[in-house]
Amino acid sequence: MPRVSFSLNGGSPFQKLMGHVPPILQKWNDLSDHLSGNGQLSAELKEQVRRTLAFGNGCEYCMAKGKPARVQEDERTSLAVAFANIFLDHRDSIDDKIFATLRQSFSESEIVELCAFICFTTASQQFGAMMNLQP
Repeated sequence: MPRVSFSLNGGSPFQKLMGHVPPILQKWNDLSDHLSGNGQLSAELKEQVRRTLAFGNGCEYCMAKGKPARVQEDERTSLAVAFANIFLDHRDSIDDKIFATLRQSFSESEIVELCAFICFTTASQQFGAMMNLQP
């Protein structure tokens, strides 16, 4: 059971928690929709990153959608998942060398999108964990 009651606003349990403050819900959903879909990076790559982050951030609601693939389909997805793991486990060790490695496979705009997606998804998942949101 979540730590606060569900509001009448929103379509999912997560949104019903955010729905207590409709302006935040709307803007959160807008950013989520923009970041989650195909952009500079594919939705499939971002889904593998999201799954990786879910287990690192401890959001039961997000973990229920499954673990990341054991073997990623392509080098870019593998690199993005590895970067997400570094973010989760060693944030303070992210340095220019790591970004140089990212630049070998990603453009600067793709790196920015990946970093924004990781940060936004982490915020969403930590909110879910904080609120004890269950699947």
